[in-house]
Amino acid sequence: MIQEDGTVNTNPFLDISDKISEGNERGLLGLAFHPNYSDNGYFFVNYTKINGNTQVSRFTVDSENPELANPDSELEIIGYNQPRANHNGGAMAFGPDGFLYISSGDGGESGDVNNNAQNLNLLLGKILRLDVDNFSNGNNYGIPADNPFVGVQNTRPEIWAFGLRNPWRFSFDEVDNNLWIVDVGQTQIEEINRQPISEGGVNYGWRCYEGNLPFNTDDCPDQAEITFPFAEYEHTDGNCSISGGYVYRGSTYADLQGLYFFADYCSGMIGTVNGNGTLVNHGTYPGMWVSFGEDVNKELFVVDINGGKIYKITGGDVIGTDNFNFDEDFQMFPNPASEYISLVTKKDSINKIQVIDSRGRIVFFEVGISTNEKQIPISNLEAGIYFVQVFSPQGQSLTKKMIIH
Repeated sequence: MIQEDGTVNTNPFLDISDKISEGNERGLLGLAFHPNYSDNGYFFVNYTKINGNTQVSRFTVDSENPELANPDSELEIIGYNQPRANHNGGAMAFGPDGFLYISSGDGGESGDVNNNAQNLNLLLGKILRLDVDNFSNGNNYGIPADNPFVGVQNTRPEIWAFGLRNPWRFSFDEVDNNLWIVDVGQTQIEEINRQPISEGGVNYGWRCYEGNLPFNTDDCPDQAEITFPFAEYEHTDGNCSISGGYVYRGSTYADLQGLYFFADYCSGMIGTVNGNGTLVNHGTYPGMWVSFGEDVNKELFVVDINGGKIYKITGGDVIGTDNFNFDEDFQMFPNPASEYISLVTKKDSINKIQVIDSRGRIVFFEVGISTNEKQIPISNLEAGIYFVQVFSPQGQSLTKKMIIH
């Protein structure tokens, strides 16, 4: 466990190494804390057992020490066979609906020769969605009533989405209500998928397609039934395996707002995708990036498995930077607002104003103002989080967060 000051506890929070197989994409692959963890102490892990099969289990925090878990508290939730050692998926997260989502790979090896990802009677190559608070049918989980294949013959009702090769991380963006899923490609394409959180039953196309390219279209559905990537990149410049991250929703860096972060395990590339699907390569770095994480303030971190280190993602435009004493001289009110906001400075005048939405788009812009007071109408803007950037005649700037009801 990492403390707030960055120090790491001597004793691990949970040690179940005697239950886990290692190597060739196996291991402890996923972790998700229950939304009511502070009350019930539940958290969930996804690991490959000694025999190589997937196991998702619930554990409970130690009743006397909140910095330790009880290793004897394991409750097995769901498990399934893994025919090969690779492509285990393993990501887990609770959605805003309170259900547990789990990613699974296609069963491994190359080319999904058994077409597992398209087979709705198997849990391989899928995103699963479980109700872990209500058990039914002899299982330690229930099936949400609105799962897309409930009551459909020859399908598993746990399935939420399918047609995935090795979905190595997914995340929810509750601001825009999207589910982001990356899928590791075969030999040519790494893909990034984005869907509304509420849209289940999506077929992402593997093994019929690798990204937008046909791979093996024998006995495949029509293209109209497949959802192709929101963004993708090729296996050039050392790229070969994507690791998915999050949309930045922190309150420190205005220039990162609304950008989805991902990385490539092989090349060290770190990139972003904006709300229009534009992919930007921000350069390669000396790390083997395997995962991302968010802290309580929605700031982003990336994990290097080779160096065993965690790095913070930073931007260049720091919100609240006091370049000309705006902490004392500047006021923005009301905030939250619904019809208008007023910007007032006591000393320095305002030369330029721009308002940026959570997707990084400029929704208001005015320059050459030369005034100490300015009122901006906002009734035409949708409810949500925005960032107001104010510039002095000398080019100094300040960025403040604004909330519109």
